[in-house]
This record gives sequence, structure tokens and C-alpha cells, in this order.
Amino acid sequence: MESNHLPELPVLSIVVPCYNEEEVLPETTKRLIDVLEELIADELIHESSVILYVDDGSRDRTWELIEQFNRESRFITGLKLARNAGHQNALLSGLMKAKRNADIAVSIDADLQDDLAAIRAMVEKFHEGYEVVYGVRESRTTDTFFKRFTAEGFYKLMRGLGANIVFNHADFRLMSKRALQNLGRFEESNLFLRGIVPMIGFRSTNVYYARAERFAGESKYPLKKMLAFAFDGITSLSVTPIRFVTMLGFIMFVLSILAGIWALIAKIAGSTVTGWSSLMVSLWLIGGVQIMCLGLIGEYVGKIYKETKRRPKYILDIDLDPLGDAKYVGGETHEREEVGTR
Repeated sequence: MESNHLPELPVLSIVVPCYNEEEVLPETTKRLIDVLEELIADELIHESSVILYVDDGSRDRTWELIEQFNRESRFITGLKLARNAGHQNALLSGLMKAKRNADIAVSIDADLQDDLAAIRAMVEKFHEGYEVVYGVRESRTTDTFFKRFTAEGFYKLMRGLGANIVFNHADFRLMSKRALQNLGRFEESNLFLRGIVPMIGFRSTNVYYARAERFAGESKYPLKKMLAFAFDGITSLSVTPIRFVTMLGFIMFVLSILAGIWALIAKIAGSTVTGWSSLMVSLWLIGGVQIMCLGLIGEYVGKIYKETKRRPKYILDIDLDPLGDAKYVGGETHEREEVGTR
């Protein structure tokens, strides 16, 4: 009896956020198509699986290339955002489209630093029953000492603050349709997906891989952006810094009482010595601590301000389906949808 498992195979959507990636996009497209064809030939995914590029307001020829590849290959689809919404929002827009037609989605950057061979391992883990599969770097030997030290310190700090993130994992992961549907229920404006996805809580595992050098182009995350991203992640996922400020204020209050008692005893004993330097040091210390605490509290107030506005995370411009069927979306935004089943 002839066996045909194709209708039961999962439809895979590989979501690739792009920002000024014209230098690397042709090679990325070639390699990703090879991955899809191998997975289809081995009957691990359905033949209608696709690569979904999300153009995050690029200023170069990125969208022109996406349209060209779409005309040339049935595997290529695309989304064009109306403006630059940032990596996390661009990634979310692709995942929200993927959950409509795909059974699983793999998110990966366009720079070819993540090992494409790990996609097969992720799909195999899905067939074993895992709904979230994290791509985790085996080591950071290709990074500079500074980047390795700061990156690993960030992950350790996040865990210390109570955030449940996967160590050395960025945004290279597989998610099932059910996981994507539940991801759509998270409505915060301050997105930090590598911290939000573990909150979903479905059965998950890790796939380890070696990260390569960037194939072409420049990194879209210079030091300034990396620090801002890290700070956003900390303040978006944890209230521990606010509690630290509260504890610091309590400690300063206790120290001020002890200092007052010491000053009173010294005055009664007649051993007081007037000193301008010690007074100014105390004032600068207390003032600096107060300003730091107010700034941290202000950061949280600012995030609350953004959340209350409920502005759209992104606005779609063009939805490019397979074989060149382009649809001008006209302002579609991310909206919460009801949770379905796998």
C-alpha cells in the first residue's frame, strides 16, 4: 500500500526580519531555499512551506530584492512595514502573519551568523513533541572579549533579577502555531521577545550551534543600541530594580539616623569638628543616589506612559504572497486574536 504522509506534515514559515540587508540577502535566500528543499525532500515539512522576509523600513534595495525573489521562487513571501519599527516589532509582525497559515515558524536573522543546519534539528524536535525550540550558542569564541564579557554578564544579570531567559539565546527559535497564538496575547508595547517567549510555558528544549561571522554588511546593533536593548529588557521584564531603589532608600534612611545619633553624642561630648569637605561629600553622595533613583523610577513611568497610549507596534504597508501577489494592506496593525489549538 502506497504511503503518502505529505498532508500531515507541518507547514514551516521561516521569518527573517531585514533592515538594509541588500548585501547579504541573495546568499541568504539561496541557502534558505536549499534548507526548505532538503526538509521537503526528507518529508519533515509540507511543500507549501515558505520564507517570509519582513522589510523593516530599509533605505537600500532590500525590498526590491524581496520582490524579485518573490517573482522567481514560490518559496519567497514578504511583508513591508510602513516605517522602521525596530527589530523586535518587525519580527513580531512576521510571526503574527506566520501563525495564520503555518504550523511552525522559525525566526532567524538575515546575516547568516546563525547556523542554518540547526533549523533541521529544530524541526526534528518539533516532531518529537516540543512546541518551542531555542537556538542556543555553544560558545562565544568568535566574539571580542568585551562583547563576550558584557553579553554573558547581561544574561546572568537578567536571571539574577528574576527574568526567565535562556542563556546565550537571542531570537533564533522555532515556535508552534499554538505557541504563536499565545504570543499574540502579549500586548505590551515594550517588546523583549527572548524574555516573553519563555513565559508561554509550553514544552521546550534547546538546540546548540556554533555562531559564524557575519557574511556581509554591517551589524545593526552597535554598542549604543545593544546597551539600550539590554536596559529595555531589564526594565520590561523585572521590577527588581525598583525594589532595589526601595531597599537603597531604606538603607540610606537607617544610615542617616545612625549618623544623627553619632552627631548628637559627639556634640554632647564636646568633640565636634566642623569640616566643609565631609559635609560636601555627604551632600554629593546623597544627591547622586537620589537622582539615580529618580531616573530609574522615571524609566518605569515612561514605560507605563507608552503602554497606556496603546499605539500600534507596527503598521503594514505591503503583504507579498507567493508568486508575486502583492496586497497593499493600508494600515493593518498587530491585534490580539483568540487562542486556538494546534
